[in-house]
Amino acid sequence: MMKRTRILVAAAMAAALALAGCGQEGSPGAAGSGYEPVVAQNVTVEGSPTFQAMQQRGRVVVGVKDDQPGLGFRDATTGEFSGFDIDVAKMVAGGLGFAPDQIDWKVVPSAAREDVIERGEVDYYVGTYTINDKRKQRVGFAGPYYTAGQGLLVRADENEITGPQTLQGKTVCSVTGSTPIQRVRDQNLTTSIVEFQTYTQCVDQLINGQVDAVTTDDAILLGYASQNPEQLKVVGETFSEEPYGIGVPLNDTAFRTKVNDLLQTAIDDGTWKTIYDGTLGKSGTPADPPQIERY
Repeated sequence: MMKRTRILVAAAMAAALALAGCGQEGSPGAAGSGYEPVVAQNVTVEGSPTFQAMQQRGRVVVGVKDDQPGLGFRDATTGEFSGFDIDVAKMVAGGLGFAPDQIDWKVVPSAAREDVIERGEVDYYVGTYTINDKRKQRVGFAGPYYTAGQGLLVRADENEITGPQTLQGKTVCSVTGSTPIQRVRDQNLTTSIVEFQTYTQCVDQLINGQVDAVTTDDAILLGYASQNPEQLKVVGETFSEEPYGIGVPLNDTAFRTKVNDLLQTAIDDGTWKTIYDGTLGKSGTPADPPQIERY
């Protein structure tokens, strides 16, 4: 997985800028995959308050990230969203009966994901959202739909950091509330930790020499390294397995079951592969979908 992910992202990523707020779905642009979801008709999800709210407003609100090239990224010029996570979100919306122009994208930082889902500000969230037991106490998860692994991004002239066991005495940066920064604490890899709202802020601090390493999923890190290879590089082996899930309201079991059904259908009929090939798979590196874990 690690080797596959690094190769594919290094070949596929573009520049990233962090923006915030909501956006409307636009027509496919040059940066888009060209994926067009099938929009189901006469959909019902009996017993789901989330789906009922979607039907009443005639639109779906999806939480995403906008600063992760190849995964969830918003073009600063066109305002269009693109990436693997974005297309997965479109696929789910289509299966629920909503066309892309009925999607409202809401950019949500990692630290606020559980809050916005609990408050009903988004119908579901698709944005490198690792499934874990702590989060399951506040939100539900459909999936996983993808599996990544935690890695380290350093300056190109850095030779002392070669993996997680060489971080003692070094300053490490990641996004507030993220699983990777919690893992750094839990494994006592270093006591010098800096947190920001976006990965782009961490990368800026790294380039400016304010931190020594940035840690998160290797797919994200290689996106930044590929856009600035003279200053940045990814080092060491991945040291985790990160199953990405779709966050949904905690007690809406009917909705979670429906989203799981849509993911399973996408895997079985080849839609998952189409989405992958049109985004991360543009490197030419194949990947297999993970097994859906219903609970």
